[in-house]
Amino acid sequence: MKEWSTRPAVVRAGIALIALALLALPFALAAGGTAWVRITNLAILYVFLALGLNIVVGFAGLLDLGYIAFYAVGAYTYALLASPHFDIHWPFWVTLPLGAAVAAVFGVLLGAPTLKLRGDYLAIVTLGFGEIVRIFLNNLSQPVNITNGPQGIARIDPLRLGSFDFARTETFLGLTFSGPIKYYYFLLIVMLAVIFINVRLQNSRIGRAWEAVREDEVAARAMGINTRNLKLLAFAMGASFGGLAGGMFSAIQGFISPESFVLVESIMVVSMVVLGGMGNIWGVILGAVLLSFVPEILRFTVEPVQTRLFGRMLIEPEVIRMLIFGFALVLVMILRPGGLWPSAVRRRELAERKP
Repeated sequence: MKEWSTRPAVVRAGIALIALALLALPFALAAGGTAWVRITNLAILYVFLALGLNIVVGFAGLLDLGYIAFYAVGAYTYALLASPHFDIHWPFWVTLPLGAAVAAVFGVLLGAPTLKLRGDYLAIVTLGFGEIVRIFLNNLSQPVNITNGPQGIARIDPLRLGSFDFARTETFLGLTFSGPIKYYYFLLIVMLAVIFINVRLQNSRIGRAWEAVREDEVAARAMGINTRNLKLLAFAMGASFGGLAGGMFSAIQGFISPESFVLVESIMVVSMVVLGGMGNIWGVILGAVLLSFVPEILRFTVEPVQTRLFGRMLIEPEVIRMLIFGFALVLVMILRPGGLWPSAVRRRELAERKP
């Protein structure tokens, strides 16, 4: 409270306005249906993934192209423990932390054999790890049906708190809380907790040690930093956020399959971190929000524009959407090589490179 009272009045007013906007956002989006509320919920899940990957890539400097595997591990852990597949229906306050813990174990399993790898070699290994997990999920249906193979797992339990079901529509004080709106507020609370943990990590002794490993691992080791344990901790911490997001994805969707965790998803999360600004928490959040909403906005605009101009579809909207999306990414990285909101360290590096 003392720290809050010492902030300038303008900053406090801005934070209060942002808080009010976040609270009112789902009702404004739900005016024309709940589609945009669902998209917002998925955007928050991408924020979880981007923040988790930022620990590995942005803080510790370890390039991970198979991060979506931890998302899949968390999703399947929740699905197997909260669905009719094994007829287990554990509550979400058990399955969500358990999914994050299992994903953290997988993070350590990935990090342990790659401790001496850097750059392209580490990227190739993590890329293979992501594909291995997806292939296992796709084939673990024989001789014992564990993941139900490519058919996926359906009828996954939604989040329930006592008699309160997040998937049911309810009315409170004249306001209608549909399933997606209730999920939005739950995800918003969890997102604030995740951001708080990330901020504390970045400003902690561990965060500064990660930064030292990222900048010069040999020098960090010479200064007495245990680089081995720090790398494993980065993989485990980053993976746990991915597992948490995967569990909530299962609860929201009610169905998952291996096709939800393909390589394109990993590339998308890496793009969010790079576009927003590696190492900067707020930049990563910005990148995740932009890359979640811009493709959906293009999805709703490309097809009507084609039809209005030519009277029929000349090119598939998905092709044009990805073309515009890719061109925009290339343009941004040319003009802003450090990302839209680079970290202070990255800004200094870019300033030193200028002639």
